Amino acid sequence: MEPLEIGVMFWGDKPPREKIRQIKALGVTCGQLGMAGDADLSRAAAEAWRDALRAENFTLVTAFAAYTGENYADIPTVQRTVGFIPLHTRAQRLMRTLELSDFAAVLGVGSVACHIGFVPHDQNHLDYVAVREMVQRVCDRCAENGQTFALETGQEPAATLMQFLGEVGRENLKINFDPANMILYGTGDPIEALEVVKSQVVSVHCKDGDWPPKGVPGALGTEQPLGKRAVGMARFVSK
Repeated sequence: MEPLEIGVMFWGDKPPREKIRQIKALGVTCGQLGMAGDADLSRAAAEAWRDALRAENFTLVTAFAAYTGENYADIPTVQRTVGFIPLHTRAQRLMRTLELSDFAAVLGVGSVACHIGFVPHDQNHLDYVAVREMVQRVCDRCAENGQTFALETGQEPAATLMQFLGEVGRENLKINFDPANMILYGTGDPIEALEVVKSQVVSVHCKDGDWPPKGVPGALGTEQPLGKRAVGMARFVSK
């Protein structure tokens, strides 16, 4: 795999060999594998993916966790349902993320990633403390498996994200940078944000979008075709 080689993020929603061939038909040989909250993470499933990756000479750089019940309809819904924030799903989602790390280790994948949700700015808030401890536990499991744990960007300003990384205090806690998410959530210019977090970025998404509509509290921006909207894809790739 080469620096800045183009890959695809895709979901493990079909048999491994079939899915990888479908992605390779796009002309790429690397990518990130997203596993839905109900996807099979058993040892047998991991070995099937490992064997398919080897047979197809396809490189996975990240295993990406999604969780049952997440909803990205608007900002209040994201706050209520996404990542590690919802209290009633924390224990299950923690175990799910640890299982994904073990699954990825069988595949030989060196990074696990997810959205952890809207972390409160108040470091004394009970949710902040709980999520920080959850991230520490995930980082420790990932370290045992020789992996980084990467947080998806967008749901907080870049400076807040960097502060949280410092509070967690784990060297293998990194960032998967998605420029469009900064715009969709209205949290900052993506190029300026990339400058702030650049020392911790291990992978990026290339995605584009429009800012949230003015005068509509809680609204998200809209994802748009790559290179057509507010990110400025040429300046992002250059940066």
